[in-house]
Amino acid sequence: MFSRATLLVPQHGQQQVRGMATLKAIAMRLKSVKNIQKITQPMKMVSAAKYARAERELKPARPYGAGAAAFYDKAEVKALEDKPQQVIVACSSDRGLCGAIHSSICKHIKAELAGDASKAAIICVGDKSRAQLQRTLAGSIIAQVGEVGRKPATFEDAGRIMAFILNSGYEFGSGKIVYNKFKTVVSYDTLEMPFYPSDAINAGEKIALYDSLDADVVQSYMEYSLASLMFYTLKEGACSEQSSRMTAMDAASKNAGEMIDKLTLTYNRTRQAVITGELIEIISGAAAV
Repeated sequence: MFSRATLLVPQHGQQQVRGMATLKAIAMRLKSVKNIQKITQPMKMVSAAKYARAERELKPARPYGAGAAAFYDKAEVKALEDKPQQVIVACSSDRGLCGAIHSSICKHIKAELAGDASKAAIICVGDKSRAQLQRTLAGSIIAQVGEVGRKPATFEDAGRIMAFILNSGYEFGSGKIVYNKFKTVVSYDTLEMPFYPSDAINAGEKIALYDSLDADVVQSYMEYSLASLMFYTLKEGACSEQSSRMTAMDAASKNAGEMIDKLTLTYNRTRQAVITGELIEIISGAAAV
């Protein structure tokens, strides 16, 4: 009888250690998920406020892009055949936690330059696009514009980017801005917005329909239209980014809440099982003695 009681003591100790270790792991996991929820819930509220502001600012910015694009279409401006080089502007930002908003732009550019990237120069607007494109297209990146997305974009910011593109020293026959166009709170489209240098505008088939167009006027309008396109795409990208971040943080908060409920239930069941097992062993040991 004494030997049987002696054998029960280490078994009881081992069961307690295993149960405590399991409970400790579950408790640490539960605490970690609760901390994540404390982060995602405020970020969702902040993103919702920023999204509302970005959507209000997008409506007056859309005529800037529509006007510049309409001029290129009506004048039938095309890329210069003797200059096959093109500039691709990846319009992203420096901030993350917004789903695939930045990777969709980079995938679009990678797919287009998969065959031959020797005649393309990439200008990254934002650090996120640079971080992804430099892995496979580092030789094509000629410049990067930082500090994008922290504050709402202004036309002055678009003008600086325009000057940066024109003063980069890269001669191109055509260019395009790859950006995300806002559709709804949960959807956006990755599109291209073309732009052209002054030589291509002068060579437009129907440019003669516009009166009093000398070289200075065309150059000035080209600079203004490029700044307008940049301003428009920055606003579209900002609205798409904020809506995606709000959606992502909302989904993360819901997932954290569901995981907290499951972990709490698992923790309570495991704790009850450990207590029940200990009671059984104590009663069995006492009965054996």
